[in-house]
Amino acid sequence: MMSEQQTGQRPIQERYEGGVTPPSRLLLGLTVGLFLYFIAVAVAAYLVYRSQQRLVALVPVAIGAVALLTVGSVIGSIIFRKSLPKRLWLWLLVGLFLLSIIGSLGGVLLFQSSLMPEYQQIVVTQIPFMRVFLPPTPVGGILPTPAPLENGGISPEDLLAAPLILATGSPTSVPTQAPTILVEPSATATLTPTLPPPTETLALTETPSNDAAAIPPTQASADVQISVPSRPSSARLFAITHVKQTWNNCGPANITMGLSYFGWQDDQTVAAAFLKPDKEDKNVNPGEMVAFVNEQSGVKAITRMGGSIDMIKDFIAAEFPVIIETGYMPEGYDWIGHYQTIVGYDDLSRVFYLYDSYLGAGENGTGIPENYDEMDENWQDFNRTFIVLYYPDRESEVSRILGNRADLTSAAENALSVAQTEARANPQDPFAWYNIGTSLTKLGRYEEAAVAYDQSRRVGVLPWRVTWYQHGPFEAYFNAGRLDDVLALVNANLTNGAQYVEETYYWQGKVMAAQGDTAGAINAFRRALSHNPRYAAAQQELNALT
Repeated sequence: MMSEQQTGQRPIQERYEGGVTPPSRLLLGLTVGLFLYFIAVAVAAYLVYRSQQRLVALVPVAIGAVALLTVGSVIGSIIFRKSLPKRLWLWLLVGLFLLSIIGSLGGVLLFQSSLMPEYQQIVVTQIPFMRVFLPPTPVGGILPTPAPLENGGISPEDLLAAPLILATGSPTSVPTQAPTILVEPSATATLTPTLPPPTETLALTETPSNDAAAIPPTQASADVQISVPSRPSSARLFAITHVKQTWNNCGPANITMGLSYFGWQDDQTVAAAFLKPDKEDKNVNPGEMVAFVNEQSGVKAITRMGGSIDMIKDFIAAEFPVIIETGYMPEGYDWIGHYQTIVGYDDLSRVFYLYDSYLGAGENGTGIPENYDEMDENWQDFNRTFIVLYYPDRESEVSRILGNRADLTSAAENALSVAQTEARANPQDPFAWYNIGTSLTKLGRYEEAAVAYDQSRRVGVLPWRVTWYQHGPFEAYFNAGRLDDVLALVNANLTNGAQYVEETYYWQGKVMAAQGDTAGAINAFRRALSHNPRYAAAQQELNALT
């Protein structure tokens, strides 16, 4: 027989080691299987996208695909080690290394530029070191400082000169008839609600009145607190169900908690669908929450600025749920705005008991205790704004506890007086000045308000997120004719996360319209409505331009 050397043929093993040979049926089957698997992954991703599920649902699929690719490559290399090129292991390792580098860089780029904040937070929670790749906060972590301007001779010191309140008297007795509560109109309250009414029927004794036609009280505007007779030293509301908020959802979660006291059964998603169609919306203002209650439930609600510790205790003692808007600085984060629901108080310990949609319901669901002074300090950040929920047939009781705060103008004047006092005591308190500006804006005194907002940005350190939640400076500067200052705040918002806040685009559109840029204004108002189609003020401005 002729030897292999004589035929000129090399051994089969050498031929396989030296070059390309037809793949075995097993290798071909594995290859086709992997191909079909990736087709299935692509189809799954498409279906998730079309069904508008969270992108995080694709994470297990992606992890499985990468794991199968890696494991399949290693197993295939072991099985076919005799029939593959000698350097396959080297090339495989180099390929996997390059793939991991490219994947890491692409992942970081996707994390920074494409992931919505909700998913960024999910990633950071699971992989803490990814926090370093988050977009940076504004330079210095504060709002832009206003340039010195002439303001018609108004100085910050002028704003502290008493009296700025227009009232002349101060009633000392309880009025014989409680004033009617005037509900402040919401920027979103005039559009027809698209949600169906709640499935449950709440037990009411009368139909809600037409708040737009309510008559404001004639009572003088000095700050008078009409307490509930014989207010107990402690009280608690036991029928409130704690709600753990989902992403960016403290407003809907807290209004759901407040309504649960009256038997409301729907979860926070119902409130969120009405209040923030864009789940990345950073702000739900109190007026929007009041509009939700008044339009979607059989309960009524009002909101006012300038509340007090005693007033909250009076409401709790009379069994009215109260929601407050406060400043909050969770561990590892900068200052943010937050809502909390009051469920009780205790004068002996000097604490309120709070249901916090982020922190929880406290030990055994009794509420998180917070010292009166600490709570009031955080509450000051929002000019002591509060929301009260009540059955319509108890409106007179709510009005008696509100006292002169039942009148919107009087409530703003009271808040102004408190803020003046706090600014005199500590002229470097930025929130005292900010609250002066907010109160003056509510009173329509825009020139003075603009000076107060200027001062708030010059003294102390005003949190850069404050204009996510409180838009008084936009209104004051705009009406004072200081359009450049409005745009400076708009641009700050657009780079610090408030590009998801519809009011940012509303004020951008107002300035553009005032400057004659109709096309830009239309685009801005449409952007505002894309975040919140129920934003009536933006719709009205858009209608006027188109």
